[in-house]
Amino acid sequence: MSMLRFHASGAMHPEYGITQDQLDSLSGRLVEACAGFDEGFFRLPEQQLEAYAQKRERSELGRIFHVANGLHEHLDAVVVLGSGGSTLGNWAITQACCDPYHNELSRALRGSKPRMYFGGNDFDNDAADSLLKRLQVPSDGVTQTEGRYALIVNSPHGDRQEWDAAFQHFLAGLETHLGDEAEVWLPRLVIPVTGTSVGEHASAGLGADRVAESSHQLREMATHLGCKAKFTIPESIDGRFSALSPVGLLPAAFLGLDCMKLLEGAAAMNEHFRTTPYPSNIVMQFVAVHSLLSQYRGKSTRVLNVWSQALQAIGQWYAELHSACLEECSPVGNAAIEVRVCRTRHLAKKTSDSGQPSMRSLDSPVAGHPYVHTNLVVESWRTDTLIAGSCGSDPSGLNDRADETFPSLMAGAIQETRDALHANGHPSVNLVLPRIDTFVLGQLMQMWMIATAVERRLLATS
Repeated sequence: MSMLRFHASGAMHPEYGITQDQLDSLSGRLVEACAGFDEGFFRLPEQQLEAYAQKRERSELGRIFHVANGLHEHLDAVVVLGSGGSTLGNWAITQACCDPYHNELSRALRGSKPRMYFGGNDFDNDAADSLLKRLQVPSDGVTQTEGRYALIVNSPHGDRQEWDAAFQHFLAGLETHLGDEAEVWLPRLVIPVTGTSVGEHASAGLGADRVAESSHQLREMATHLGCKAKFTIPESIDGRFSALSPVGLLPAAFLGLDCMKLLEGAAAMNEHFRTTPYPSNIVMQFVAVHSLLSQYRGKSTRVLNVWSQALQAIGQWYAELHSACLEECSPVGNAAIEVRVCRTRHLAKKTSDSGQPSMRSLDSPVAGHPYVHTNLVVESWRTDTLIAGSCGSDPSGLNDRADETFPSLMAGAIQETRDALHANGHPSVNLVLPRIDTFVLGQLMQMWMIATAVERRLLATS
């Protein structure tokens, strides 16, 4: 069983990082903050797996599989509508686990799985118009029967005007697209995922009356349309932590992704968090290092260096989760805690005038510079290893690297970037994914959700 790993050596430094004594000193407070950890999202992976093992098709996971498998041959695309974090989690799973050009592949090369799109998060007129027009045109070779599209409508914790407008717009477009078939197919192709209660949303700052009204509106619309399938966000789960609920699992099932492995990965991280002592506990160490860097070095701005394009969306999901949940808890006097997703870091030049590695202006050595960098690194790639290769004429000397592989060049770039960061006084840590698949992705998402909730607890006791 492959587990992700956390390496904090790049943050352990007496001049710009933290010390082992400081890390050890936080043990008591952090273990206390983790005691009795029972957030609603935490129990969900095991609950869903156990329910499926006992009830199969009668469990919620079984119902998700039934709906997704039953519609594959009848549609060409799925649109996920939702606001904020409720769509970012879906997008993260899709981008990480699917071919990056999934929507451009033919229906045959997609294995009859639908194209997947996301909307409802803003008032972008051109984007909404273009998406609706694209949905009206099925992929090449798709029959009229296969050319329908479905709407997954997420409303876990109260809606916004952006979401309301998008839902009305795309629902009207789908009804028009179906024509005479609308009465038969709308109930199957509109799939609502709603919240059930307002109690769990207090921490999100949402008014109880607004949440009740919005959830009621979606349920009322679903009843009016006669929707065949309806899914519910568990009462104990804040919408920002809903990625491994039906909010994220339903789109994943439509894409044929291994939802069981996704939940098993999350359950494996739960077990690690519950049973592993502080010095080796990935979640506790992750929280401790970042908290101490903020406390002792003023490093309250976190830069997430994403070293795989497939993981960019999950970085943005984490940024939303983290900032939304912790901004109000940030210590007075410190900059707001945020996460910035970056593409592969490029060195402006290998050495500075002093002979030390140097970074672009973002990472230049400035007094009080607040950045701590997390490198999100993939250890093993899914596809065959590419070699740089050679060309016939080589006036620039490119053939000098003809035998080097893309993974080796990537490893060199990561190490060079870390060296430059440390030379300029910036601590860094590494989160290493053994590979990108649903099992490892489940671990990463659960790890970040637990860490965010634990850090919120820790800040509350400061």
